[in-house]
Amino acid sequence: MDRPQRPLTAALAALTGRAPDWLIYAGVLVGLVLISLVLAEKADAPPAPSAPNETEAALLGPVTPFDPEVMVEAPHRAFQPTSGTAFSVADDGRWVTARHVVEGCRRPALPRGGGRAVAPAFRLAPHADMALLITEGGPAGLRLRPAAPKIGQLAYHPGFPQGRAGEAASRLLGEDVIRSPGRGRTSERVLAWAEVGRTRGLDGALSGLSGAPALDRMGRVMGVTIAEAPRRGRIYTTTPWDLAQAVRGQTRPGDARDETITLDNYGRTSDDLRRDLRVAQVVCLS
Repeated sequence: MDRPQRPLTAALAALTGRAPDWLIYAGVLVGLVLISLVLAEKADAPPAPSAPNETEAALLGPVTPFDPEVMVEAPHRAFQPTSGTAFSVADDGRWVTARHVVEGCRRPALPRGGGRAVAPAFRLAPHADMALLITEGGPAGLRLRPAAPKIGQLAYHPGFPQGRAGEAASRLLGEDVIRSPGRGRTSERVLAWAEVGRTRGLDGALSGLSGAPALDRMGRVMGVTIAEAPRRGRIYTTTPWDLAQAVRGQTRPGDARDETITLDNYGRTSDDLRRDLRVAQVVCLS
């Protein structure tokens, strides 16, 4: 007596003239692989423009972004591991960056172009990888997202990876725990994101993106970029609760964005934020 065939196998056999089971399953497997490759999410942004010179920075930035009395000379130098990114949260000179970017640095600075930079004071957050930078005036602050992000939500990270203008895009996987950088640090609860895009031509690690905001589609900050796992394609940010705690009483956001950020325009949006100095580079001067 012939063995009864399973419904799927019987249907496929009828279409293929009773082809062997192994051939049918192999064809199905190849089809699934091809579909996954076609549908894989990859949304790279175009290369960022070069940084503005001193004249352009003065024209494109706020009228009185900083007190000239705290201006210091920023020598032209190669990318340093201690460089990172900061973003404004208040126009009276309040910025947020990752704690490990400025911890141990005796002279952090925010370059403005033309070989000049601003030397901010800073305060380290006690329980999270964040720091508050303080200058005499600054650009309009970014808004904080009042609600927690949801699994699968997109985030956009504008900043200065590898010491030059660039950005990344990611999708939320969930919460995780990592060991905070620096001496004497403990484990820290973070949000884990899967990288889905970056500046076209930007290869390798995203070092220098530490301190960058993780923005939702409305341009609101959901967390601070603090680490990555390059081999896994993961980006880690602080939680929105830790961010709110670190900047409590310090924020004064500017106007809300009119244009929604998407995978198609996040590169251009990042360029605008850097041009307006709402997202700035942080370096450690010797």
